Parts: sequence; C-alpha cells; structure tokens
Amino acid sequence: MLTYRSFISLLILVVGAAIVSVPRSVSAQLRNKAGRAKAQQGAPRTFAVDPGWDESRFPEHAVCYQSPQAIAAIYAKTKGAKPLKSYDKPTDGSLRIVGTGHSFMSPGYGTLPKIVAAAGYDQPRPVTHVGGGMTGSARYKWEQENGIFQFNRKPKPLLLATIANAQWDAMMWGPYYNDRAEYYSCWTDFCLKYNPDMVFYLSDAWPQLGQLPRRPTSESELTVELVQRLAKEKRAMFLESFTQLNRSYEDRVYVLPTSQAMVLAVEYYHQGKLPGVQGIHKAVGGKERSLWRDQLGHLGRGIEALEGYVFYAALYRRSPELIDKNIFGLTDDSYPSVELDKAFRKIAWEAVLSDPLARITDSDGDRIAD
Repeated sequence: MLTYRSFISLLILVVGAAIVSVPRSVSAQLRNKAGRAKAQQGAPRTFAVDPGWDESRFPEHAVCYQSPQAIAAIYAKTKGAKPLKSYDKPTDGSLRIVGTGHSFMSPGYGTLPKIVAAAGYDQPRPVTHVGGGMTGSARYKWEQENGIFQFNRKPKPLLLATIANAQWDAMMWGPYYNDRAEYYSCWTDFCLKYNPDMVFYLSDAWPQLGQLPRRPTSESELTVELVQRLAKEKRAMFLESFTQLNRSYEDRVYVLPTSQAMVLAVEYYHQGKLPGVQGIHKAVGGKERSLWRDQLGHLGRGIEALEGYVFYAALYRRSPELIDKNIFGLTDDSYPSVELDKAFRKIAWEAVLSDPLARITDSDGDRIAD
C-alpha cells in the first residue's frame, strides 16, 4: 500500500521531472513573453511626486547648496565615481555639454560625437547622467544627484560636481510625462550660478502609439495626417513648461526638434524617399527595418543617426548636409545606406528650420543659420 509519505515523495519526483523536462526553447519563449508584457506596460504616466517640489526651497541637506569642493568630495565617495571632467574653452566653436536623458535620447547621445568629429570639431565627449524611462527624467536626476526626497541623504552628484567645478556651454534634457517648469529651472539656476553663459536644450520626443485609444491594425492607418496630429498633442504636453522657462531665462532654452524630424521621416517614407526602410512601425507592420521598433516608440534599427543629426543641427546651427564624410562607414548596399543617410541629414536640417522653438533661420539657403 502506498503510504502518505511515499505518495508525497512520488509527487515531488513527478513534478520535478516535469519542470526539468521543459525545453529551453519554451523557457526562453516564456521569458521573452514576460519581457514583452513588461515592455507593453510602458513607462509610467501617472506617479506620485514628492510634495517637497511645491516648497520654495529644497531640504537643507541638498547637495546643490554645498560648495564646489564639497560637492566634488561627496561625489568622489559614491560607488563607481570617476575623475571629474574639465576642458579649456575650445577655439574651434566646439561645445562642452552636460545632460540628462532616457532611452529616447540614447541614439542622439551615441551618434553625436562621431557626427561632430566628422564636421571638424574637437568636441569633448558630453558628460551625461542617464537612465531608462522616468529614471532619466530631469526631476528624477535632480533628486538622485541631491540626495533628496526618494533618495534622502543618498546623493550621487555626478553632474552637480561636474558643473560646479568646470566650465560648460550647454545642457541637454529629455522630457517626461507630467513635466513641470521647476524640474528644469533647478538645473538651470545651478548651471548659471557657475556658468552664466550656458544655454539649454530640451528634446520634445516624438509621437507614440500609446496616444491612440487602440493600436492600429495596419500601417495604412499611420498616415502623415495622423502622425502630425499626434505630434501636435505631444507638443502641447510640454509647451507651457517650455514657455515658462524661456520667460524666466531670457530665451536661453531651445527645442531639439526630434518630433518634427520623425514627422518628416514619415512623410519621406510615404513619398518613397527613405531607401531601405520597409515600414513605419514594427509594432504595427512587423517589418524589421521600420522607423519605430516597439510599442513604447524607440527608434528602429538603423534610424539612430537621424536623432544625432538633429542634435548636431540644433546645437551647431549648421546642416549636417555640409559634412562631406561617410561618418558611419556606410555603403550603397548597407542598411542604413549612403542614400538613406543623406535623407536623414536633409530631414534634420528641415526639422530645425520648420520648428520655431529651435529658433534657427537660413534666409540665404547656405545651410548655416543666419
């Protein structure tokens, strides 16, 4: 007769064998499915913000209130701290840049150094403190760097130490949901305290499928008119904060018109002017070579340089079309190809000229800002 203890032992053996016998391919599929499910959730759009942001002053232990030497000492004690960067003022017009940002900024940050170098500038590599989604937002990074609110007394002042102890020309940010002007003015005030001539650049991101009540069933729904409407809705989300910042800081804040660039890219695609690009959105049409690759709206493979060209055009006020080098070692048969790269350069200049918040004009058409 099978005793209770024997039955339990047998049951454990059977279940254990079943678990062990699950093929690796199935396990991988389960992990991938879980990963896709997590990605579908997207970056949080509603979240609690510490009420301290409504106060007239941050907590007294905020790192921003310390001296430059004290800030550097605090940073030096953090895990993974590296020597602070400091550069003499470039004589060739190069910019010394610091910045925050999330994954939507990564393609631009990653390609900009090569683009600038190909243009003949000896630009120092930007010093950035980035993160994924909300963790790369200006608000989150300010709290993290200062050791306040959710990071109470646990500061990591990489940018604060860098800004306070060296000279810089510009700061760049990526936007996030429910942004407020004060999430940027704190950075602006701190920068201008030590670098009074600095200017600031805010990327406006681009349209996302999450703006729609449902995901399109076909790319035929992704018309130029629809993408333009979504871009206008995105612009409205941060326009008030942007306007407040420029009112407070004498028009020192400029837009990095990545949204306009992607709207133009959709127009170019529908006109057959993006050789090699197979679709608009992989999450809708399933094509690998698409402008966007997932539900969240990350740029598709091979599209990264477009954002870098927009950054370059906005920062250096020159068209990347004037760069006569094959920056990324492309060929006629590669993806992206030489011709697609030319289209990206043209789109970038069109984007900065057509977005009034980039404040660039080119009245004589020489592809250099007036």
